[in-house]
Amino acid sequence: MAFFYSPDISSPYITLDAEESRHCVKVMRLREGDTLEVVDGCGRLCHCSVVRPDASGCVVAVERCEENYRVRPFRLHLAVAPTKNTARIEWLVEKAVEIGVDEITPIVCDHSERNIQKVERLHKIAVSAMKQSQRAMLPALHDAVDLRSFVGRYAADRATVRMVCYCEGDQRVPLSSVYSAGSDAVVLIGPEGDFSKEEIDMTIAAGFAPITLGDTRLRTETAALYAISALNFMNER
Repeated sequence: MAFFYSPDISSPYITLDAEESRHCVKVMRLREGDTLEVVDGCGRLCHCSVVRPDASGCVVAVERCEENYRVRPFRLHLAVAPTKNTARIEWLVEKAVEIGVDEITPIVCDHSERNIQKVERLHKIAVSAMKQSQRAMLPALHDAVDLRSFVGRYAADRATVRMVCYCEGDQRVPLSSVYSAGSDAVVLIGPEGDFSKEEIDMTIAAGFAPITLGDTRLRTETAALYAISALNFMNER
């Protein structure tokens, strides 16, 4: 089953953009009458057939649509400090989308080694991962924001399980002890030098639960993927 992406599915016919059209006609070699699936990144999956196999603007006819296709019963927001190595954060975005996440926000911390992330590049990676994993929901990718500003947005949010993961401290508890399946969640993952003590104190004071991800010291992208995987697993049991 071939998945393609079009953010606008508002008529009986869809013209795929140049990149998707080229993949459809030149790579997949779909011809008139062949079937394919088109997702809009907002949870809609449309079963379509090729009407005009043009590599610069392939036109497909929408036959039927499914709303909320494979939408998970909870929302997950990952806030993570960008890694010094850009390839690692790109890898994280790809795998996070495949496993399941709704929002990703790069956060700038006291020990951050990178403050800028090219969201356009991450968007392309996320679209590819969405199609590869046959999902219909494209996560929101936000511009980088200061940690304190991000925490302030959630300070009064009692409906979301808020967690901050860091490396050392006696007050940390396992993720499973504060999270229940079906609950919305936001997870903070710090930079390679971890959060500063002041940042940890600030997030805990704002209502974020201090979380441990085990005894081993994980890379930023590994810790983020660990947390995402654990939360998705808890919602599948």
